[in-house]
Amino acid sequence: MASNVKADGRATRWDDHRAQRKEEFVRAAVRAIDSLGPDVSVSDIATEAGVSKPVLYRYFADKAELHAAVGAWGTALVLDRVITAVLLPAPTRDRVTAGVAAYLDTIAEHPQAFLLLTRQHAGGDPLAAGKDQIAAKLARLLGDALRQLGGDAGAAEPWAHAVVGLGSSVGQWWLERRTMSRAAAAGYLGDFIWHALSGAAAEHGVQLTALDPMAGDATVRPLRKGTDG
Repeated sequence: MASNVKADGRATRWDDHRAQRKEEFVRAAVRAIDSLGPDVSVSDIATEAGVSKPVLYRYFADKAELHAAVGAWGTALVLDRVITAVLLPAPTRDRVTAGVAAYLDTIAEHPQAFLLLTRQHAGGDPLAAGKDQIAAKLARLLGDALRQLGGDAGAAEPWAHAVVGLGSSVGQWWLERRTMSRAAAAGYLGDFIWHALSGAAAEHGVQLTALDPMAGDATVRPLRKGTDG
């Protein structure tokens, strides 16, 4: 029995070590992409990580799996920043604006890495799982808001996926073109998303500005960031 415990302990330590090494390699991949651009090779990433290419492939089956791991890193970063901004105590429209600004600020910190993630790949979309994860989180927030207002919560999921698709497209466009400042792009995108959501909600008899905190009320309500409708 004791031998089984020891074996289990060794397996757990190995799993932890492997997970830690994978995280280190993902961070190295991000550094390499940031430095060399979205066309960086696996060899370049291995060099940045201080290992050989075969060692890297012990942890990732192929380049697509490595890109997917970078996609998971990007998803976690975007979710953390955007959800934090969206849940701040503020008017609903301001919450939307803040969430959009947080998103563009985040991808601007690692423009080459997010360009790699938003472009088409032969091995599949490295952000596919991440987009679903972000959409699911937004759908829960929207669903809570609509239920609180007595609206049709069934709209939350398609609306959330629409917002994610729009954000991904505009983010890629801005990273590639830079035809306006990040603040201007965030303002235009935030306005569009707000009017799309508030207009669609109004069609169903729901006013999203009803979620705005009352004067002196610090309670965080589901959807927000804005002034008035």
